[in-house]
Amino acid sequence: MDIECVQGDITAQPDLDVIVNAANARLATGGGVAGAIHRAAGPELARECAPLAPIEPGQAVLTGGHGLPNPHVIHCLGPVYGRDRPADRLLADCYRNALRLAEDAGLTSLGFPALSTGAFGYPMDEAAAVAMATVVSEGARLERVKRVRFVLFDAASLAAHRRALEAATGT
Repeated sequence: MDIECVQGDITAQPDLDVIVNAANARLATGGGVAGAIHRAAGPELARECAPLAPIEPGQAVLTGGHGLPNPHVIHCLGPVYGRDRPADRLLADCYRNALRLAEDAGLTSLGFPALSTGAFGYPMDEAAAVAMATVVSEGARLERVKRVRFVLFDAASLAAHRRALEAATGT
């Protein structure tokens, strides 16, 4: 599996089969990544999400991409740092469940934001380490998913994810 880290806009990744939404439990339009994805996808995404909610921390669900350049969106509810425990296991579950949903749907490429690091308060370095360790470990079991791109909001997030990738792969 090829794992990439880039700085950019998660809603502007037209070469990926699916992007991952840092969702809230109601799968509703919110701020941050969820707000950006819902705005770009249009109101049809909210209508498709409504009957799938609520979800619990660590869970993930698959929907269509609607107005996005991607055919699909995987919505993950990450843990709120300091409240949902064990935070590291719940965050790893998000990445693991998203990868498994993509695999089961026959998707080959997906884009992740830095789950739980915005309003949910997960420290970036810790979150990046959990994300990379989980994606590297889970990636060894996948047959269809060939490319994972972490699309990070700023340079500091990009640097944290690159360090975590190096640590997880030993390169």
